[in-house]
Amino acid sequence: MDTDVLIAAFRSDAGASRWLLEAARARRFQLLLSVPLMLEYESVLTRTEHLAASGATREDVSAVLDELVLVCERVELAVRLRPMLPDPNDEMVLETAINGRADAIITFNERHFRSVAGHFGCSVLLPVEAVRQLVRDDEEEANQ
Repeated sequence: MDTDVLIAAFRSDAGASRWLLEAARARRFQLLLSVPLMLEYESVLTRTEHLAASGATREDVSAVLDELVLVCERVELAVRLRPMLPDPNDEMVLETAINGRADAIITFNERHFRSVAGHFGCSVLLPVEAVRQLVRDDEEEANQ
């Protein structure tokens, strides 16, 4: 999950990004995290402008990230492939996805990821598309 999705989840109680954050916390899908990606999450989410826009405190951010660490699959970055993307801050998302053999990268920044992720068998989904996919998977499982 790209950092922009977490920012949106913190800034709004409604919407696909918040739904995905709650789904990850409930282990409805396997969230992949690496140490560099977690540090990026913390660094960006605790910026003054994001805290002000979300109404969250540093402690709120830490509590959510601590919970994500408990429910995620930790990924060791054995393969580093930099630079592959126009934005260096996106590289850790891609490396985590590749090393963790992710099915998808969830991001608002499709343009940067789409050209590269497919080479590694990874799709790129907008948050709303990821929600639809998870709901569809749940419905198929319930019908079996």
